[in-house]
Amino acid sequence: MALIDQLKEEQKLAMKAKDKARLGTIRLAMSAIKQREVDEQITLGDDDILAILTKMVKQRRDSVSQFEAANRQDLADAEKAEITVLEEFMPQPLTDDEVAALITNAIAESGAAGMQDMGKVMGVLKPQIQGRADMGKVSGLVRSKLA
Repeated sequence: MALIDQLKEEQKLAMKAKDKARLGTIRLAMSAIKQREVDEQITLGDDDILAILTKMVKQRRDSVSQFEAANRQDLADAEKAEITVLEEFMPQPLTDDEVAALITNAIAESGAAGMQDMGKVMGVLKPQIQGRADMGKVSGLVRSKLA
Protein backbone atom coordinates (compact mmCIF):
# COMPACT_ATOMS: atom_id res chain seq x y z
CA MET A 1 0.00 0.00 0.00
CA ALA A 2 1.32 3.43 -0.91
CA LEU A 3 2.23 5.70 1.99
CA ILE A 4 -0.34 8.33 1.00
CA ASP A 5 -3.08 5.68 0.98
CA GLN A 6 -1.95 4.46 4.39
CA LEU A 7 -2.12 8.02 5.74
CA LYS A 8 -5.62 8.51 4.31
CA GLU A 9 -6.81 5.21 5.81
CA GLU A 10 -5.39 6.08 9.24
CA GLN A 11 -7.03 9.51 8.98
CA LYS A 12 -10.42 7.84 8.48
CA LEU A 13 -9.82 5.49 11.41
CA ALA A 14 -8.80 8.39 13.66
CA MET A 15 -12.00 10.24 12.69
CA LYS A 16 -14.15 7.22 13.51
CA ALA A 17 -12.32 6.70 16.82
CA LYS A 18 -12.67 10.43 17.62
CA ASP A 19 -8.95 10.54 18.42
CA LYS A 20 -8.41 14.28 18.02
CA ALA A 21 -4.66 14.32 18.76
CA ARG A 22 -3.90 11.56 16.24
CA LEU A 23 -6.25 13.06 13.65
CA GLY A 24 -4.64 16.48 14.02
CA THR A 25 -1.15 15.08 13.49
CA ILE A 26 -2.18 13.08 10.42
CA ARG A 27 -3.93 16.14 9.01
CA LEU A 28 -0.73 18.18 9.49
CA ALA A 29 1.20 15.56 7.55
CA MET A 30 -1.41 15.42 4.78
CA SER A 31 -1.40 19.22 4.61
CA ALA A 32 2.39 19.35 4.25
CA ILE A 33 2.25 16.72 1.49
CA LYS A 34 -0.56 18.53 -0.34
CA GLN A 35 1.25 21.87 -0.01
CA ARG A 36 4.38 20.48 -1.68
CA GLU A 37 2.30 18.83 -4.43
CA VAL A 38 0.55 22.12 -5.17
CA ASP A 39 3.73 24.20 -4.98
CA GLU A 40 5.70 21.95 -7.32
CA GLN A 41 2.71 20.77 -9.39
CA ILE A 42 3.70 17.11 -9.06
CA THR A 43 2.38 13.97 -7.43
CA LEU A 44 4.69 12.85 -4.65
CA GLY A 45 5.93 9.29 -4.37
CA ASP A 46 6.67 7.36 -1.19
CA ASP A 47 10.27 8.61 -1.03
CA ASP A 48 9.18 12.24 -1.19
CA ILE A 49 6.47 11.70 1.42
CA LEU A 50 8.99 9.94 3.64
CA ALA A 51 11.30 12.96 3.34
CA ILE A 52 8.46 15.25 4.44
CA LEU A 53 7.64 13.01 7.43
CA THR A 54 11.32 12.87 8.38
CA LYS A 55 11.50 16.65 8.30
CA MET A 56 8.37 16.92 10.45
CA VAL A 57 9.81 14.52 13.04
CA LYS A 58 13.09 16.46 13.12
CA GLN A 59 11.22 19.74 13.64
CA ARG A 60 9.27 18.23 16.52
CA ARG A 61 12.41 16.85 18.16
CA ASP A 62 13.91 20.33 18.02
CA SER A 63 10.74 21.75 19.55
CA VAL A 64 10.79 19.17 22.35
CA SER A 65 14.32 20.14 23.35
CA GLN A 66 13.40 23.84 23.32
CA PHE A 67 10.20 23.29 25.34
CA GLU A 68 12.04 21.19 27.91
CA ALA A 69 14.74 23.87 28.22
CA ALA A 70 11.98 26.40 28.90
CA ASN A 71 10.28 24.09 31.48
CA ARG A 72 7.16 23.68 29.34
CA GLN A 73 6.63 19.94 29.80
CA ASP A 74 3.00 20.17 28.64
CA LEU A 75 4.06 21.41 25.21
CA ALA A 76 6.98 18.95 25.06
CA ASP A 77 4.58 16.06 25.76
CA ALA A 78 2.27 17.20 22.95
CA GLU A 79 5.21 17.27 20.51
CA LYS A 80 6.34 13.82 21.66
CA ALA A 81 2.85 12.47 20.99
CA GLU A 82 3.01 13.88 17.45
CA ILE A 83 6.44 12.28 16.94
CA THR A 84 4.98 8.90 17.97
CA VAL A 85 2.16 9.20 15.44
CA LEU A 86 4.47 10.31 12.61
CA GLU A 87 6.99 7.54 13.29
CA GLU A 88 4.25 4.93 12.71
CA PHE A 89 4.38 5.78 9.00
CA MET A 90 8.16 5.60 8.73
CA PRO A 91 10.21 2.44 8.12
CA GLN A 92 11.95 0.65 10.99
CA PRO A 93 15.06 2.52 12.14
CA LEU A 94 18.44 0.98 11.37
CA THR A 95 20.69 -0.32 14.12
CA ASP A 96 24.17 1.14 14.58
CA ASP A 97 25.71 -2.02 13.10
CA GLU A 98 23.49 -1.81 10.01
CA VAL A 99 24.39 1.85 9.52
CA ALA A 100 28.12 1.06 9.85
CA ALA A 101 27.80 -1.75 7.28
CA LEU A 102 25.96 0.54 4.84
CA ILE A 103 28.63 3.22 5.26
CA THR A 104 31.41 0.71 4.57
CA ASN A 105 29.60 -0.53 1.46
CA ALA A 106 28.93 3.01 0.23
CA ILE A 107 32.60 3.97 0.62
CA ALA A 108 33.66 0.89 -1.34
CA GLU A 109 30.96 1.42 -3.99
CA SER A 110 31.81 5.07 -4.58
CA GLY A 111 35.57 4.50 -4.48
CA ALA A 112 35.98 7.26 -1.90
CA ALA A 113 39.57 8.01 -0.91
CA GLY A 114 39.23 10.97 1.43
CA MET A 115 37.14 13.87 2.67
CA GLN A 116 36.81 15.31 -0.85
CA ASP A 117 34.61 12.28 -1.70
CA MET A 118 32.16 12.84 1.18
CA GLY A 119 29.42 13.98 -1.24
CA LYS A 120 29.76 10.84 -3.34
CA VAL A 121 29.40 8.61 -0.27
CA MET A 122 26.41 10.55 1.06
CA GLY A 123 24.80 10.42 -2.39
CA VAL A 124 25.00 6.63 -2.32
CA LEU A 125 23.82 6.40 1.30
CA LYS A 126 20.90 8.83 1.31
CA PRO A 127 18.38 6.71 -0.64
CA GLN A 128 19.24 3.66 1.45
CA ILE A 129 18.79 5.27 4.86
CA GLN A 130 16.28 8.07 4.25
CA GLY A 131 13.91 8.12 7.21
CA ARG A 132 15.61 5.14 8.85
CA ALA A 133 18.55 6.93 10.53
CA ASP A 134 19.52 10.44 11.59
CA MET A 135 21.35 11.93 8.60
CA GLY A 136 23.42 14.22 10.82
CA LYS A 137 24.70 11.29 12.82
CA VAL A 138 25.40 9.30 9.64
CA SER A 139 27.28 12.26 8.17
CA GLY A 140 29.50 12.37 11.25
CA LEU A 141 30.19 8.65 10.98
CA VAL A 142 31.09 8.97 7.28
CA ARG A 143 33.35 11.92 8.07
CA SER A 144 35.21 9.91 10.74
CA LYS A 145 35.64 6.91 8.40
CA LEU A 146 37.00 9.06 5.57
CA ALA A 147 39.38 11.04 7.78
